[in-house]
Amino acid sequence: MSFKINDKVTWVGKIDWELRTFHGEEYSTHRGSSYNSYLIRDEKTVLIDTVWAPFSKEFVSNLKNEIDLNEIDYIIVNHAEIDHSGALDELLKEIPDTPIYCTKNGKDIIKGHYHKDWNFVTVKTGDTLDIGKNKLTFIEARMLHWPDTMFTYYNGENILFSNDAFGQHYASEFMYNDKVDYAELMQEAIKYYSNILTPYSSFVTKKIEEVMGLNLPIDMICPSHGIIWRENPAQIINKYMEWSQNYQENQITIIYDTMWNSTRRMAEAIAEGIKSADNNVNIKLFNSGKSDKNDIITEVFKSKAVLVGSCTINNGILSSTAGILEMMRGLRFKGKKAAAFGSYGWGGESVKMITEELKKGGFEILNDGIKEKWVPDEEALERCRQYGREIASMV
Repeated sequence: MSFKINDKVTWVGKIDWELRTFHGEEYSTHRGSSYNSYLIRDEKTVLIDTVWAPFSKEFVSNLKNEIDLNEIDYIIVNHAEIDHSGALDELLKEIPDTPIYCTKNGKDIIKGHYHKDWNFVTVKTGDTLDIGKNKLTFIEARMLHWPDTMFTYYNGENILFSNDAFGQHYASEFMYNDKVDYAELMQEAIKYYSNILTPYSSFVTKKIEEVMGLNLPIDMICPSHGIIWRENPAQIINKYMEWSQNYQENQITIIYDTMWNSTRRMAEAIAEGIKSADNNVNIKLFNSGKSDKNDIITEVFKSKAVLVGSCTINNGILSSTAGILEMMRGLRFKGKKAAAFGSYGWGGESVKMITEELKKGGFEILNDGIKEKWVPDEEALERCRQYGREIASMV
């Protein structure tokens, strides 16, 4: 499959309808994804990125149907991660001497992946490649989200090939933002930012300011996953700027796991208390043992405060709670408040342990948390409601 984006640019990637997890099992892809590769035909012919390795033979075969491979003058690798560079090995069996344009870090990573000494040409911000009537300008985008990442800007056509930035894991036969369901698109875009780019938000801000400072007209943004932004592409740039500024909505998210429903009942009572004190706040509850972890992280990203609960088990906490806390620590959220709760039978260490993990994650700890012994009765549930009311007053 291929389709023309305009007279000069053709999409030659792969839509992966079946994909349900990504980065191993670390990212859920409920709506599949795509690996976007772009073929530019100016006076010179340029291939930007490839596809994930399992589709490499299919990719090369389809590319042969689109063009004589020997007509490809240059290959640009905006990012060396294998979902973008995965077909290089198969492709370069056919055209082994084709120059590969990438950053210095990109060269090191590609060589580390494939152990081949291909014809690398390293570039840095401001370097250009003359391809005939127009030229390509390279813009390093380190840590968005790897050290090697760069953008490629197509002068004259005003297209920004942004790699992972501005992308989404979203499969659709309608490959443009003005043709897909807007709510679905934005949900996948914020999920992508929350789970992948959050730790690099300061880089996002600086890079967008840098790109905007170049006064490059941008009529289209072509990321390496998901939908192409052609109608008002500035909207996703503006969203990234908003999301990168310690983003939060008027939301409190309550995350828990439970063995015999005692901690669940506490969570629900705390939610009742919050709502009774502040009817305007959006409250979301998730059982971390049953809910998708990336969906939970997306809601944490949107929240001004997070409450995390677990019963005590083996002097510790339930594994799903530990897992979500580890994800939260790694994503380094900023400007968010947090507290802990949980039930116990004899030890009761879970609340203290959760609080310590939240501290490590950079959350502002509201209090020492609340714990209730065995199955909470009405008095215990009322204490939880009161705890919720106190939380509402603190956030």
